[in-house]
Amino acid sequence: MTQNIVVAALYKFVTLTDHVALREPLLQTMLANGIKGTLLLAEEGINGTVSGTREGIDSLLAWLKSDPRLADLEHKESYCDAQPFYRTKVKLKKEIVTLGVPGVDPNHRVGTYVEPKDWNALIADPEVLLIDTRNDYEVAIGTFEGAIDPETRSFRQFPEFVRARFDPARHKKVAMFCTGGIRCEKASSFMLEAGFEQVFHLKGGILKYLEEVPEEQSKWHGECFVFDNRVTVRHDLSRGDYDLCHACRNPISAEDRQSASYVPGISCPHCWDSLPERTRESARERQKQIELARARNLPLPIGRDPRQPLA
Repeated sequence: MTQNIVVAALYKFVTLTDHVALREPLLQTMLANGIKGTLLLAEEGINGTVSGTREGIDSLLAWLKSDPRLADLEHKESYCDAQPFYRTKVKLKKEIVTLGVPGVDPNHRVGTYVEPKDWNALIADPEVLLIDTRNDYEVAIGTFEGAIDPETRSFRQFPEFVRARFDPARHKKVAMFCTGGIRCEKASSFMLEAGFEQVFHLKGGILKYLEEVPEEQSKWHGECFVFDNRVTVRHDLSRGDYDLCHACRNPISAEDRQSASYVPGISCPHCWDSLPERTRESARERQKQIELARARNLPLPIGRDPRQPLA
């Protein structure tokens, strides 16, 4: 790979009773190594995606793994030629991925991990119910052959989707997947608590599958949405063809960008007739500041992504 920026997606469910005290030393370690991106800390573990030089990422991982609780921390890597994040942040959270169901804890109970090399065989079983645990805008870009789309806008909606559609007495085998592995790991814990007996999930998520399974053997179709400035990645983990509408935060294709309703930074086919005028005006002002920054060769202004999910 010729790109010089390493993008590392990582998470681990592990009890961190001292997560508040960990925040500042973790932040200082990231800053000292030139790492950008966001890491979340909660009592249930750590989650996030960060980027930096090879040396910087290796130093951060070594620091994290020096804690015995994180010694076996796994991560997925991809590469790009420019920083995909603007800031360096460590946030304290109640959950490292928000499901909103009390008592669901992958540290206590979790489904069966399936290695990427074994995933195709599992999902080929006609008795297996294959569920994409990601949100609708992610599924629309790419998913596994035969997967069910929960049509959710937030992971918090996933439990209700399961309760309304599936029955533990009828659906004996369930397989789930997500971007990096974290959402389906928590979803598997929820489904076991709900009475489903055989629950499987893709270890390392879609990103690990794309990294390890040759494209000619792949059951993946489309691109994979990622939560950084690359927007999507292809099967070889290179940057994909999608951009992001900075008004509504939906991914937009090349076809969307040819639409008459697409105005860079201000509207796209997903939002041109639905955003409140206050939001639209904010988008216009932000785009104006971006154009001024580009003209003056200054850092681009940072907009807030209201979704802000990780993994």
